[in-house]
Amino acid sequence: MIDSAAVLGVAAIALGMVLTPGPNMVYLVSRSITQGRAAGLVSLAGVAFGFLCYLAAATLGISAVFSAVPQAYTALKLAGACYLGWLAWQALRPGGHTPFAPARALPRDSSTRLFLMGLTTNLLNPKIAVMYLALIPQFVHPGAGPVWLQSLLLGSVQIVVALTVNALIVCVAGTVATFLCGRPVWLRAQKLVMGSVLGGLAVHLALDRTRPAVV
Repeated sequence: MIDSAAVLGVAAIALGMVLTPGPNMVYLVSRSITQGRAAGLVSLAGVAFGFLCYLAAATLGISAVFSAVPQAYTALKLAGACYLGWLAWQALRPGGHTPFAPARALPRDSSTRLFLMGLTTNLLNPKIAVMYLALIPQFVHPGAGPVWLQSLLLGSVQIVVALTVNALIVCVAGTVATFLCGRPVWLRAQKLVMGSVLGGLAVHLALDRTRPAVV
């Protein structure tokens, strides 16, 4: 149905994106540091449900709209590239932000609120929208079988990678924050690596000329 190259390609992109700072990482890290791992995992459950919403939309053929209206597809990719570029600048500029910096005190929230905030954060995350509407469709090949099934399988690969990495981030957020805050050189190196990856993704997305497959 789908070849190993497509699976590995989606997994690599998913890994690169989940390891770069964005709304999901900032939210999960902040909740994990200030309210503990349990709160971080509840928030991650909301993020997971957001992934399922995107997967359902992609499987139902939202990308077909962008194939029919290429200007909208181009606009989405450029918006995503600008957003990733802005995140790169935020990480690389003097005094730039890192999600593992000391977090300010946050009010404790109920499990329901944590779940809904995780869901909302993910649904409004441009990186995830770009992932499902612009990147995953590039690995779908109409001749390899039903496009909707390929979209479903490849989206599932992204979800597994993202949830695995995010769960690890939630579990070690407090330890990593303590380690980096006591070692400014390591903190700057972490910002440099993440900022460079973000910048590379922004350039790649802006220059990419491919179009999504039609479901």
